[in-house]
Amino acid sequence: MNKPALFDCDGTMVDSQANICASMDQAFIKHGLAPPDHHLTRRIVGLSLQEAVRQLLPSHEEGLIREIAQSYKDGFFELRQAGSVHEPLYDGLLGLLDQLENAGWVLGVATGKSDRGLHHVLETHGLTGRFVTLQTADRHPSKPHPAMVELAIAEAGATTQTTAMIGDTTFDMEMAINARVRAIGVDWGYHDPDELITSGAEVVAADMDELNKVLNR
Repeated sequence: MNKPALFDCDGTMVDSQANICASMDQAFIKHGLAPPDHHLTRRIVGLSLQEAVRQLLPSHEEGLIREIAQSYKDGFFELRQAGSVHEPLYDGLLGLLDQLENAGWVLGVATGKSDRGLHHVLETHGLTGRFVTLQTADRHPSKPHPAMVELAIAEAGATTQTTAMIGDTTFDMEMAINARVRAIGVDWGYHDPDELITSGAEVVAADMDELNKVLNR
């Protein structure tokens, strides 16, 4: 039976906070609103875009939320077209992926990014083809709904008992719990380790080496 290691993307595989904050700022300004504090923007990374905007603007109408979400998409696309998107891999990720594959894991992604955004990351870093299943916000309800993990398990030919979800936010941990798979946190992303433990993380890894040991114990 296959063992899928499912990775969140933003805050887990790549550090994309500068792009996310800049695009959210531009989207708010376009609609005559003050940009949110960057701490608040980082807090909603991982949610589907419309749900993220909804949490930043809980008292606003759905029509405006949809418009801001579209403006964010347009702004991020413009940054990408201009070559201004910088989403570096976290140190040690490539080595970790090699170690996991050598240990018999199959790799997958479950992310709040769009298909276009995820494929850009994978192509930029030469990771296209490394993952047997790619789940994005384009085809699923927002985290922490378990749909992403459930379809990833099916596509990987696995079971809940053999699957681990790795992420940096409470949304990832709650999604893992809802899908009845292992919830493994990392402490280099956007939510604090204590929050990850409270939301169900089995453990919060301090670096890639510890993450490898946790997954293989």
